[in-house]
Amino acid sequence: MATLTPAVPAQAEVLASVEKVLHWDLNGDDLPAVDVVVSLVEQFTQYGRVIADDLRVQCLSIPADSDAGLSTAAILGEASRRLHLPPPYHTRQASVHRALNIARLVKALLRAAGKVGEAQALTRRQQHHVSTKGPR
Repeated sequence: MATLTPAVPAQAEVLASVEKVLHWDLNGDDLPAVDVVVSLVEQFTQYGRVIADDLRVQCLSIPADSDAGLSTAAILGEASRRLHLPPPYHTRQASVHRALNIARLVKALLRAAGKVGEAQALTRRQQHHVSTKGPR
């Protein structure tokens, strides 16, 4: 995965926030204020863009028709739509729903990064196996 710039929060910090958001009770009275939710949406969006950009590059090294390639292409398509939506910060409910959606997307992008990493390792092993066999 790409090295993150200091402006992008560390993965552990973002994942902790993602998990916290995913456990919000939408009907509860303890949801954070709109400005806090908006800040989380911006953080998740920025982090999601970094992951998506890195995934696009990583996908070039795996077969496009592999399971990892196909599922990652779908997730990246969704990311390109959702990570560039205008902010719906008019109401608390709209902000909370956006935070939940982007949190789910960040988790999906991270899962895809893991699958692409596994596919890259498999591709390297297969290439190594072919190159060590040599012509017969």
